[in-house]
Amino acid sequence: MRVPLSWLREYVDLPAGETGRDVAARLVRAGLEVETVEQLGTDIKGPLVVGEVLSIEELSGFKKPIRHCFLNVGTANGTGEPQEIVCGATNFQVGDKVVVILPGGVLPGPFPISARQTYGHTSAGMICSARELGMGDDHNGIIVLPPEYEAGTDALELLQLVDEVLDIAVTPDRGYCLSMRGVAREAAAAYGLPLADPALLDVPPANAYGYLVKVADPVGCDRFVARTVTGVDPGAKSPIWLQRRLQKAGIRPISLAVDITNYVMLEVGQPLHAYDRNRVDGPIQVRRAEAGETLTTLDGVKRKLSAEDLLICDNSGPIGLAGVMGGASTEILDPVVDAETGAVTGTTEIIVEAAHFEPVAIARAAKRHKLPSEASKRFERGVDPEAARAAAQRAVDLLVLIAGGTAEAGVTDIAAPHPVRTIPIDADLPDRVAGAEYGRETVARRLQEVGCSVVGADVLEVTPPSWRPDLTDPYDLAEEVIRLEGYDNVPARMPVTPPGRGLSEAQRFHRRVGVALAGAGYVEINAYPFVGDASFDGLGLDADDARRRTVKLVNPLNDAEPGLRTTLLPGLLGALRRNVGRGNTDLAIFETGTVFLPKAEPKVAPRLPVDRRPTEEQLAELNAALPDQPRRVAVALTGERLPSGWWGKGAPSGWADAVEAARVVAAAAGVELTVRQAQYAPWHPGRCAELLVGEEVVGHAGELHPRVVKALHLPERTSAMEIDLDLLFEDGRRVSGPPVSAYPVATQDVALIVDAGVHAADVESALREGAGELLESLRLFDVFTGEQAGAGKKSLAYTLRFRAADRTLTADEASAARASAVAVAGERTGAVLRGA
Repeated sequence: MRVPLSWLREYVDLPAGETGRDVAARLVRAGLEVETVEQLGTDIKGPLVVGEVLSIEELSGFKKPIRHCFLNVGTANGTGEPQEIVCGATNFQVGDKVVVILPGGVLPGPFPISARQTYGHTSAGMICSARELGMGDDHNGIIVLPPEYEAGTDALELLQLVDEVLDIAVTPDRGYCLSMRGVAREAAAAYGLPLADPALLDVPPANAYGYLVKVADPVGCDRFVARTVTGVDPGAKSPIWLQRRLQKAGIRPISLAVDITNYVMLEVGQPLHAYDRNRVDGPIQVRRAEAGETLTTLDGVKRKLSAEDLLICDNSGPIGLAGVMGGASTEILDPVVDAETGAVTGTTEIIVEAAHFEPVAIARAAKRHKLPSEASKRFERGVDPEAARAAAQRAVDLLVLIAGGTAEAGVTDIAAPHPVRTIPIDADLPDRVAGAEYGRETVARRLQEVGCSVVGADVLEVTPPSWRPDLTDPYDLAEEVIRLEGYDNVPARMPVTPPGRGLSEAQRFHRRVGVALAGAGYVEINAYPFVGDASFDGLGLDADDARRRTVKLVNPLNDAEPGLRTTLLPGLLGALRRNVGRGNTDLAIFETGTVFLPKAEPKVAPRLPVDRRPTEEQLAELNAALPDQPRRVAVALTGERLPSGWWGKGAPSGWADAVEAARVVAAAAGVELTVRQAQYAPWHPGRCAELLVGEEVVGHAGELHPRVVKALHLPERTSAMEIDLDLLFEDGRRVSGPPVSAYPVATQDVALIVDAGVHAADVESALREGAGELLESLRLFDVFTGEQAGAGKKSLAYTLRFRAADRTLTADEASAARASAVAVAGERTGAVLRGA
């Protein structure tokens, strides 16, 4: 919100010496975010005056139009004689009033002005355009002023060129500050001065003569005010003061009716819309869109409407997207001048709409149609419903004053009942929250400055004003008192904290997993947790896959991704794709985070109190309504795992690296991981491993399916792993380091012939059981198939390391343990020693 200081002074009688920076400091102290204070006109030096065009000589022989002019600038040039100026603009004629800067003046740039010879004539000054004066970007022609201004008048003051503008970043809970009225209220409270509220107007009550309006959706539109002005001069233009205030606030002047609605919106905070009454067919209706309806908005775009869109309609159909943008069919017509008679035709009867719409509906409509507007920005933050009558009256008054119209006696005001919100608050609650002593009188005074009505002694009954929907509980009120008293007055005290217990075992485990993967060469990333159907389509998940059932967001950031993730893979693979697209082709990344699994019977979460700790029953009810949120870890690899170089060819990453990443995670958890072949999307059916702890499946790893790789635009042979950390840590075990023995290790190798269909994991399990407690580790180092192994057979070679904690093993003991392991493997899997 851009706030001109000169405009702000109209509502708050600020001290004469206060600068924009002084006011900004006060507002910042009160909790507003003033980003910048822009100094306007400081780089302009006069004489800058109104000039009357006396004569124009068109010069020929040049590539562009050149005009030699004489202008009456009064006594501003010191002589009273006509001023000779050469100008290239053609949008003015003899008798027009224009803005002239005389020799000795300086324009923004800086651009000093002096008399000079050009195009064979003397040019003693310059006729100015809006852009040259820093008034906007319009450079199509020079400024033509209304005829009532006398030649020689100081244009610096007339055009209000010198000013200061505060640029305020309005947070979503402070929607009332998107208006001069709201900022002025904050300034008045900050300075302890009275407020001249621009919404305090005499407004006639509703009657039966107003324009007929029917509201079919009182939830979406709980207030609709309509006023009508007739006899409007279609050729009337916005006065300079109105245009300048709009320009300083960052809005381009368009036409009188539009400028007035924008001006009142900035002044009071209530968005308005003006209709040409002669183009409205029958009563105005407010309803939701129907199937197949379309609307051409003021920007000329034909939009397909959603059933959730709130519309303004007449008998012909939609004429406006409520709270966002009006329709082209009823817009105010541009004035047309008859070349022969000079008569001006255009809109002469105007209906002014001032309505209040439900914030969420407007926010969704603006987002759905990618159509943010000044109106929607205010409605979605909350607009004062009681300001509609005053805003409509203000617009009518301006149309009557400037355009010579006549206000019809009819007043339409449809209002749904609003229950009065009363909040009880202990008078000493702000004291207890801030640790300062304010007292009841200060608390009551500050709440009244906010606009609340306050009654009571020890317990105050506070009724928030209609423009503050964010004030809902006692702590909101306490915050208002504290911020207006000044956050810098809150005493700084070190909190007394109870002794902590350090990290929990689960937190230690999660950190161990991250450190272990980072040590193995993986880089951690954090992806957005939002997914949509396209995410699951890319992973090749079946239509009935449980992972497609997601927790839906009420207000998603992206309509294409309305759900919370049920797997980490979409975000992880998306990060992989973006990095590859930017030339980073050798990647090993991981992410740890929660997934969100909806419950079979969704429940509504309770609203917890903020003035005390929730009870155990309330917390249990809240937890029962939340989705299950297990924590998982996933990795993705592509490119070279070991880099190529002068030392030789590197090693590409593959499915085995993804499985090894799972083993790294299992080692950090202190569990034994079993790896078994499986088929599970989105992995390659022949290169997918099922990861088990005992008999429970905890995750999957392997190479992604070629169709998935193609759909997601990933490099070939991309691999991934995902594992459920909560299942690894479900028993809350403590992980300790391995025992260290001072005695030497005895290594034995064994090669076993098994059927090709026997899983290596089953053979490994049998070897471990048969080897007994002397076995320290076991590693598969070779898999061989071929004629030597036999048809339908394969050879699995393992290294077994034996060690005792209290003695050096003899060769006989190691051989006996090896033989026992082979025997059990033979019984379980039919394995026989190769060469036996």
